[in-house]
Amino acid sequence: MPVRQLPEQIVNRIAAGEVVERPASVVKELVENAIDAGASRIDIFTDGGGRRRIGITDDGSGMTYADLALAVDRHATSKLDDEDLLRIRTLGFRGEALPSIGAVSRLGITTRHLGEPHAWSLAVEGGAKSAIMPAALSQGTRVEVSDLFYATPARLKFLKTDRTEAEAIREVVRRLAMARPDIAFTLAGEERAPVTWAAALPGAAGRLTRLGDILGSDFRASAIEVRSERDGVAVEGFAAAPSLTRANALGQYLFVNGRPVRDKLIIGAVRAAYSDYLPRDRHPVVALFVTLDTQEVDANVHPAKTEVRFRNAGLVRALIVHALKEGLAREGKRTAANSDGAALASFRPSFALRPGNWDWRRSPAYPTGPMPGFEGSAATTFAEPGQAAFDVGTPTADVRFQEAPSADLLDRPLGAARTQIHETYIVSQTRDGLVVVDQHAAHERIVYEKLKASLARNGVQRQILLIPEIVELDEATVEQLLDRAVELATFGLAIDSFGPGAVAVRETPSLLGKANAGSLLRDLAEHMAEWDEALPLERRLMHVAATMACHGSVRAGRILKPEEMNALLREMEDTPNSGQCNHGRPTYVELKLSDIEKLFGRR
Repeated sequence: MPVRQLPEQIVNRIAAGEVVERPASVVKELVENAIDAGASRIDIFTDGGGRRRIGITDDGSGMTYADLALAVDRHATSKLDDEDLLRIRTLGFRGEALPSIGAVSRLGITTRHLGEPHAWSLAVEGGAKSAIMPAALSQGTRVEVSDLFYATPARLKFLKTDRTEAEAIREVVRRLAMARPDIAFTLAGEERAPVTWAAALPGAAGRLTRLGDILGSDFRASAIEVRSERDGVAVEGFAAAPSLTRANALGQYLFVNGRPVRDKLIIGAVRAAYSDYLPRDRHPVVALFVTLDTQEVDANVHPAKTEVRFRNAGLVRALIVHALKEGLAREGKRTAANSDGAALASFRPSFALRPGNWDWRRSPAYPTGPMPGFEGSAATTFAEPGQAAFDVGTPTADVRFQEAPSADLLDRPLGAARTQIHETYIVSQTRDGLVVVDQHAAHERIVYEKLKASLARNGVQRQILLIPEIVELDEATVEQLLDRAVELATFGLAIDSFGPGAVAVRETPSLLGKANAGSLLRDLAEHMAEWDEALPLERRLMHVAATMACHGSVRAGRILKPEEMNALLREMEDTPNSGQCNHGRPTYVELKLSDIEKLFGRR
């Protein structure tokens, strides 16, 4: 078959296959055009998941007659002042969106520029362009796309259900709305109730308002502002406290110079920053905005412009990790239970409402005979048989401390320890409320931070066992442990081979005290089996430290003396990130006196 030049319509349909993958791609391109046109309000309407109809209306600058005539031609754009593709300051620049959409659908554009006496309209069907006609429109541009992929029926087979396509459109609009909180967005369609995101004020407060409207009130309540800047690159945004997590990384959003992008860079950086706070199967919710010189980033690496390439990706990653770590350390005392009202919401009244036909004469407290005088006869009066249900006996123990707490302890953030319940939880009193502490989770974080600090300072202090402890394990587990013996020795855990299926523990970290070596080694082996060889050494060492901290902390079920409880509270106050244990669980719950009074109807 000889080489031949393809017709223009075929070329446009091939190009459309790169740009227009699904209805959400059309919405993305058209909304980006509206943003580049300086719109302050954008309305999006879809029908049939965008398959039957897509309508985008904006109040931007609009187009002149001459611009409209060129807008639907390939590689015609108003967004490049020169031929320098490294100075791109707009979301669109390739000049492919409108001709690609017109090649596979019925496209109608109505637009009015302020310099024109009236609006103009143009239609494109399957790549065939109509004549430009006068039209009525006060300002901006209205784009209508109907019968998407009618010109390429094979593409229709690859579309999902209307609901799935509608959700993809919603996600695209959500990302663009997060990137531009100064623009009002309305999204409507037969598949969903209309939703409007009003324009927000400039600055961090307005950005958080828009993020809260889109990501939910739980994100707004737990959001931590983060910022870091170096060498002309700035990273800012909001990250959820470790109390708010997801089962996947879909709640992590990255914006580069106002452009929503998907980049594996953010997943690795966020995971590194939250490694001390979350278990491996949970992912935080973050929205990060990277601002840098346009020459330091290449946006022309993907036809749909959903990916970018940084000139110095290492710097961007380092700034993301630093910004997140600094913000999390600053808000380290924030916990899952006292940041979003979860603890307060979990309380429920312990009594049932009386039915409407309740007769007070049937109450067990109703006297069966004449009521004698109260004076001198209270004991016999309340000894009636009907009162037996209320006799719970004399107290078996007094769980209160005998001495009153000192005033200086009440003024401390975690207050003065008052009692221990279920040999697991410490209840302390503050000046304006109470705090319930999980003793194991709290001490686990303390031991972990001490291990990290000791490692960074001069190595972990170790204790030599007088008699090495022999731990029997299966041969595969022994091989895993011995392969990592050097890393374990960094944390003061010295092990040697002791024949097939056994290891000898000769030294343990001093911080762990008398630890169960067998249980510790088994847990370490399980974690090591999940490690990737590409995992940095620092991350592997932190996994070891977290496992050791869990085994070296105060266990649930241990009875603590009042002095021990207060000492634990004081250590928590001096320990960074003490609001969560290493697995992301809260270490304490705080209830203000005003909240308690609300529970009992006093407020």
